[in-house]
Amino acid sequence: MTMASDFSLPDQNGETHTLKKYKGKWVILYFYPRDDTPGCTKEACSFRDNIGEFTKRGLVIVGVSKDSVASHKKFADKYHLNFTILSDESTETIKAYNAWGEKKFMGRVFQGIIRSTVLINPKGEIVKTYEKVNPLTHSGQILHDFDTFKVTA
Repeated sequence: MTMASDFSLPDQNGETHTLKKYKGKWVILYFYPRDDTPGCTKEACSFRDNIGEFTKRGLVIVGVSKDSVASHKKFADKYHLNFTILSDESTETIKAYNAWGEKKFMGRVFQGIIRSTVLINPKGEIVKTYEKVNPLTHSGQILHDFDTFKVTA
């Protein structure tokens, strides 16, 4: 298994988080393009609405985008997000997790954050990577996979 890259990033309240802080816990590290856009809002609200199911399973949700701490604070407050979102303005962590690349939108090609997620086990190993996720069904997909994985692991 691949070890997850450590990071040191501020959350929506300006507090610094590192992957080491989550050692001993299951972590859903999800990367999203931008605060307060339709897909990103749907994905964040789905995680918010299912927080009880994630918590019951011992899963911690951590979102990451390149938006500023202030933008994250506004986004978290507006939608009552009950989990950590980290600001990676340098995109260093985003790139370390291969969540940065070529995107196409309305005929335009550009570099940006690719909506993706990694599931990290308590030892800090990446056990599953989700690419090109559907913001509407993603949280349910993770719960299903986690339950299946936990049973067979």
